[in-house]
Amino acid sequence: MALGAHSVRKFSASLAAGVALVALTATGAHAQSDPQAADAGINEIIVTAQKRAENVQDVPISITAFTAESLSSRGISDVTAMGNLAPNVSLDAGTPFSGSSSVLSAFIRGIGQNDFAFNLDPGVGVYLDGVYLARSVGANQDLLDVERVEILKGPQGDLFGRNTIGGAISIVTRRPAKEFGGKLEVSAGRFNRIDAKGMVNIPISDTLFSSFSFATKNNEGYQKLVNFPGFANGVIADAFPSFGTKHPSRFGGENQYTLRGKLLWEATPDISVTLTGDYLHQDNNGVASTVIKTHTNPADPSNVFGPLYNGCLAGALPPFATTGVCNNILYGTSLGGLGLTNPSLFYGDQFISSDIDQTYATGNSFSRLRNYGGSLVIDWDLGSAQLKSITGYRELHWQSAQDEDGSPLPFLQTSFDMNQEQFSQELQLTGETMEDRLTYVLGLYYFNESGNLHDLVTFPAGLLQIDGQNFLGTKNYAAYAHLNFKISDTFSLTLGGRYTHENKRFTGLQQDANGFFYKMNGYYIVDAASQAALCSVGQAAPSLIGIPPGVFCYPNPAVPTQVYPLAPAGGFRQSFNNFSPKVGLEFKPADGVMIYGSFSQGYKTGGWTTRLTAPQPAGTPAPSFGPEKATTWELGVKSEFADRKAQFNLSSFYTKYKGIQLNFQIGTSPTLQNAGTAEIYGFEAEFLARPVPDLTLSAGVGYTHARYTELSPFVTGVTLTSRLPKTPEWKFTFSPQYRIDLGDHGDVMLSVDYTHTSSLFNDTENSPLIARPATDMLNSSITYRAPDKNWELAFGVTNLSDERYLTTGQGQIAGGVTYGTYNRPREWYVTGRINF
Repeated sequence: MALGAHSVRKFSASLAAGVALVALTATGAHAQSDPQAADAGINEIIVTAQKRAENVQDVPISITAFTAESLSSRGISDVTAMGNLAPNVSLDAGTPFSGSSSVLSAFIRGIGQNDFAFNLDPGVGVYLDGVYLARSVGANQDLLDVERVEILKGPQGDLFGRNTIGGAISIVTRRPAKEFGGKLEVSAGRFNRIDAKGMVNIPISDTLFSSFSFATKNNEGYQKLVNFPGFANGVIADAFPSFGTKHPSRFGGENQYTLRGKLLWEATPDISVTLTGDYLHQDNNGVASTVIKTHTNPADPSNVFGPLYNGCLAGALPPFATTGVCNNILYGTSLGGLGLTNPSLFYGDQFISSDIDQTYATGNSFSRLRNYGGSLVIDWDLGSAQLKSITGYRELHWQSAQDEDGSPLPFLQTSFDMNQEQFSQELQLTGETMEDRLTYVLGLYYFNESGNLHDLVTFPAGLLQIDGQNFLGTKNYAAYAHLNFKISDTFSLTLGGRYTHENKRFTGLQQDANGFFYKMNGYYIVDAASQAALCSVGQAAPSLIGIPPGVFCYPNPAVPTQVYPLAPAGGFRQSFNNFSPKVGLEFKPADGVMIYGSFSQGYKTGGWTTRLTAPQPAGTPAPSFGPEKATTWELGVKSEFADRKAQFNLSSFYTKYKGIQLNFQIGTSPTLQNAGTAEIYGFEAEFLARPVPDLTLSAGVGYTHARYTELSPFVTGVTLTSRLPKTPEWKFTFSPQYRIDLGDHGDVMLSVDYTHTSSLFNDTENSPLIARPATDMLNSSITYRAPDKNWELAFGVTNLSDERYLTTGQGQIAGGVTYGTYNRPREWYVTGRINF
């Protein structure tokens, strides 16, 4: 594909702007270094972004790398906490209506995914010791006993493959050490926080070594339940289905533990075997949720269930009674025990709390997750080449519930149950040949995933009850090659590519449990006879509730309430084939300087839309969406100078983003569609300096322009001027660390992290109600270390300026409410660590 002249000008201008900005500011990059090293230089960071161990400065990819020391010094304990320190990266805990902070919403350079549904694949791949984590549920990993974390920006299709269209996050945990030792850490803080983590290395023999680690997190949450007048003792929502029951008095808390064990067997001088197992158990009390606006205006056709509920149950809108609509939809509806025409049941803006850290929600709220797995890695040194086998197996079992209406009424509540298992096998052959001029990586990959996601969504008083069971499966086969040829001492050429074949299957069983569309058309008994009659007559839902006219025919006579199209034996099936190439050129004009340019592509397969607002007539194919593709041109420079006291890295990029898979709110249903094509360009710069041994200065700046250039004809709610979700134009970070030497009394480390992020939109439609304004986040800590370095004590504050913004939200206008989750407020903590 040729890069047009107009695009070339913007690409070149983006790079020039980046260089100029960094030159003017003299800071502009963020990288990680250990400020405690004895020498005056910057520590080398070894990464495996190209499937072999290399200095991060020698890798022609834009990478933000975090060492274990840098994570510990900043109190970073999960994936999302790294988001503030990486240019052009947005990492949020939780997605709309998931009710769980274990769900990762990850975007890099404008590309990602903001949903947890099983039919949707992430746009940023997360890898744990080389094993791909297929679901966004559980991807917000606890960073337990890690060696480093690498955030790779841009498509990584050739080496990492599927669903790394925006980039990849690679978490690498520590290898067992050959000597006995360990560490223990305990933290206490605001909201009754008590965390603990520990690690121990236990040599078993001269060739067998082990390590074991654990972490616990406990805090009660930052949002408090308060009683709404008239509902002081009432929990009236449990009459409707949910995957469990829990009514906490606080929200946004944590109650979880993580375990990990490793065995390293050095079978021969050339063969090593590493067996790893990990287990996460989470029983949290649900995310904090705040009502932003209620939608109950009968004159607005987009307000559907708000007016229906208030008119038929609270008696607030008499015109509904005269139409007969109330009689129709209330017939046989349980209403959760609510009485009719009771003014106290009116739902509206009275449930918008004046304090975002208080709520009136009394419904079910929890997130329960068991996420576990293991891997077997075999490394075999063949002399001139190295062969690696990575075998991985993982399972997750997750249940959640969220009361989204912020009231003691059963107005809008969701609950989910997901069960997933995956198996992967990868073979890698790496080496050098032709007198070390040709470096190569060759690989084969197999992936198999299966599971289900069951949705339970209760709209006001059960007038509409979604019971959506979905079964999905994926098989993926791939072969890849990555070659780097040294043309001369200063020039090298990179050629890579990956061929992927993927098979998907799906069976959707979504039901309208209350038979809403039957009742709206005058069929009070939901059975096969009513199904046949409704299909033959083909009546439309009354226009007064804002649903467009159409034939509402339920497709399955055996299950009259089934909304989703009837699947053939074995389910619906799709197959995809893709080749993702990479071409690069590297130039090293001097020691410590590399200039590189690359062309790469990323790919994400299509699938099926699983959430439907209205039933589909018999014979209708399952609604589907197509694949997503990104083509990126990148130009960058990596440099180290001033006797290894400074590093400066700059990368400029241009991406053509096609078939964008985004959620659009259609009626009551968030529905995935291919939005169209977008143009994304920008740059990121990272700067690290250690002018004196006790001072480290790191900074970063990122710019991303992400706009649509073409929209699919059936897409509504966005225009060519709309911005892609979760994508700020600017991000700036500055992180100084200073060590104060106390001589024989130890030392003190002072650390500050500042991040400015320009405004962004949390949803596809760019809703101003749940938009995120420009933010300025400030974290700081002070750490005392004993002279023998065997213990230390740290005090820190996160979100020092108490900046509050929405991390996620949903405009459920048809359902009657717009709601969202605010970030955590200012929090202090004290941490003690001992090494032994």
